[in-house]
Amino acid sequence: MRVVFVHGACVKDGPWWWHRTAELLAERDVASEAPALPSCGETGAAPDAQGPGLAEDVAAVREVLNAGDEPTVVVAHSYGGIVTAEAAAGVEAVRHLLLVSSYLPEVGQSLSSFGGEEPAPFLDIDPEGGTFTVRPAALAETFLQDCDAEIQREATAKTARQSLAVLGQPVGAAAWQWAASTYLVCAEDRGTPADRQREFARRAGNVIEIGAGHHPFLSQPAAVRDLVLSL
Repeated sequence: MRVVFVHGACVKDGPWWWHRTAELLAERDVASEAPALPSCGETGAAPDAQGPGLAEDVAAVREVLNAGDEPTVVVAHSYGGIVTAEAAAGVEAVRHLLLVSSYLPEVGQSLSSFGGEEPAPFLDIDPEGGTFTVRPAALAETFLQDCDAEIQREATAKTARQSLAVLGQPVGAAAWQWAASTYLVCAEDRGTPADRQREFARRAGNVIEIGAGHHPFLSQPAAVRDLVLSL
């Protein structure tokens, strides 16, 4: 078994965001990896309004998923659910999708399909540069309020400006329609409120709820490890 983690929007260095749970999984001889997402500038190309976009993110994740035939659990976090919907489609090695405070788009839906008329107050949008990110002052309070001070401090250096192109680009497949899926509702999430998560979760095969913020794999890694192993 292996685990592939697909991180959310506006961050970089996926292995860091996943490291507390990954270390616990490694103790159980379960390997994990976190593909770099081009739209977040992780592969060298500076993001702007033209991209890199969703297609490049999908290709990066799909390459990792197709790299072996070992039974795989894909853990998709937040925006990672948009990427995974298309990237995991038709990949035989994928046995289960674990969606953490995530979006489950239908074919033709995009990240903007799940947003309101106005941008979220915690976002910093640069229309001229064609990118967006999380406001540094809002990061800990909105997304990491249940994490310790060390994690909150380190996370500040792990945010990234992401191409605005990803907002409106629709997915061409919906892997959750054929793959087994579990949705992890984070009841104390201040970024994606629990009631919205529960709406998204209706599309998943199973739903589990935990009293955690937006990043339970950092704040409650043992709980996430146990859930992954149960799949």
